[in-house]
Amino acid sequence: MIRDENGLLSGYVYVDLAGRDVGSYVEDAKARVANELTLPDGYTLTWSGQYENMQRVYERLKLVVPITFLLIFLLLYINTGSAVKTGIVMLAVPFSAIGAIWLLWLLDYNVSIAVWVGAIALMGLDAETSVFMLLFLDLSYHDAVRRGQMKTYDDLREAIVHGAVKRIRPKLMTVAAAMMGLMPIMWSIGTGADMMKRIAAPMIGGLVTSFMLELLVYPAVYAIWKWYFEMRRGTRDVSALPGEAPPPSAELVPAGHQ
Repeated sequence: MIRDENGLLSGYVYVDLAGRDVGSYVEDAKARVANELTLPDGYTLTWSGQYENMQRVYERLKLVVPITFLLIFLLLYINTGSAVKTGIVMLAVPFSAIGAIWLLWLLDYNVSIAVWVGAIALMGLDAETSVFMLLFLDLSYHDAVRRGQMKTYDDLREAIVHGAVKRIRPKLMTVAAAMMGLMPIMWSIGTGADMMKRIAAPMIGGLVTSFMLELLVYPAVYAIWKWYFEMRRGTRDVSALPGEAPPPSAELVPAGHQ
């Protein structure tokens, strides 16, 4: 068969891959060809096919991913009105990345366009579950303030325990609803199933670790922020601060928290 490309005669070498991703193979092959092949004058070598499509998508992702982060941060800031709260919510991104990477490794999935799409969608799920967690912590904290029970570290800890532990069921239901919608995809077969599995896999793995780490890490981060920053500045009626002598009329903080 006589073929031409851009008015020049062309020949094709097809490569069928198994067991590795296209991007890393082509990078290795390009380095090997550059070292061992000298093209005669008038000849050119171009890597095309799926690799060329991946390069185009990669260039778009370099723009899309930062814009996604920025939009999520902006929307969260509008919702919370606090840069600190927004930063706490955004901690869910590395939390979820742990589970997403582990599940991709267990399923032996290579990084692909579909995986990146699933990772971007995971950011939205992270924001949903994180805002839900922060909402319960805030509700419990402000309820204790209204009742005049936010004067010591023990009061703060009790409010955080109430918001994080005693209301675990609605948070679990939120994550479970998303999981139940995604799990059937992993057992699907037929046209497009392979691509859909790679979109769903990062979301499933990310939801598991994000939910677990939010319950373990968020309360501690919230306590540090409230006690050492907001309450230290006197925005709340704090009777004593760790490591400081209380004012004469103040009630002492329990010795375990001095």
